[in-house]
Amino acid sequence: MTTTQTSVVQDLGTLAHRLSHPAGARCVCEPPQVLADRPDGTVVRSGAIVAKAHAADTDHEALAARLALAAAPQLTGILLPPLTAPGQSLTAPEPSGGPQHPEPSDPPALAPRPVTLWPLGAPVDPTDPEAAPWAEVAVLLARLHRTEPPFRLPAMRGPAKAARAVARMRAALPGDPAVLPVLAGWRALPAWARGEAPAPARRTGFLCHGDLHLGQLVRHPAPDGPWLLIDVDDAGTGDPAWDLGRPAAWYAAGLLAPEDWFAFLDAYRSAGGPAVPADGDPWPELDVPARALTVQTAALALAKCAAEQRHPDEHEQLMIESCARIATLPPELAADHAS
Repeated sequence: MTTTQTSVVQDLGTLAHRLSHPAGARCVCEPPQVLADRPDGTVVRSGAIVAKAHAADTDHEALAARLALAAAPQLTGILLPPLTAPGQSLTAPEPSGGPQHPEPSDPPALAPRPVTLWPLGAPVDPTDPEAAPWAEVAVLLARLHRTEPPFRLPAMRGPAKAARAVARMRAALPGDPAVLPVLAGWRALPAWARGEAPAPARRTGFLCHGDLHLGQLVRHPAPDGPWLLIDVDDAGTGDPAWDLGRPAAWYAAGLLAPEDWFAFLDAYRSAGGPAVPADGDPWPELDVPARALTVQTAALALAKCAAEQRHPDEHEQLMIESCARIATLPPELAADHAS
């Protein structure tokens, strides 16, 4: 971890600690815990508060709209609401239920990065895959997709995120033949799925999460509250099938058990989700998003392997091999989806 990264983590920990710690009380808190530290976001928890420093190149106006979405009454019970006011960044808000400690308005390590504050939730247990709440997340997605956007929102960033993953892979492995299957799968996608053109008009008006996986799910209040979706950095309007694309890709690659996939799909359909038909074959709608998220996952895996100077593990290799397969498939499904 660089000196700057260390400083960011320390500043976030201080901010979260002061907001979760009653003024004048004797401190018995555990040290702040780093939950994530990536270029697109550093997340630190202290007590019941989670502080997140977003990427330095974050569009502040778009982030403000996404925070307002998470706080909107229409999304109660679907999205975890922030503790920050919509659009607020570097200055800490008044926390509910307690006094506020003075905070510097512009912490040096965080200055270019907007900061948001969130209540702590209990995540999915990664050590118990059989208890993964696939049906619950499907119902949340269906409710999200059925909700009328409460105000104008930016486009869902799923395709842009996939393009960024491919760019990161190319930068990490210039000229390396290992990237060729992934690039072949990428080139086989329609332009909208690569973030190079607008999505088909009939598929652009739905509220979408934009980066759905089980890590985007918490119970709140912890530890036994209802499941809620978190991380609205990529949320917006777009094709709801994108939010089903990652589980679909995992199922197609053999990483998600058929019973989990069908529990997810059946729960989504039963809840009235609009991404796929109510019955029949879902793949004409899911094919392109599943291919795109296969490529994204494989590209990130190769970039991570390069940084860590290791070979892909079994699961990563499966996604890379899937890219080679999808590049050879006929384009009829993609054409149908884009029509």
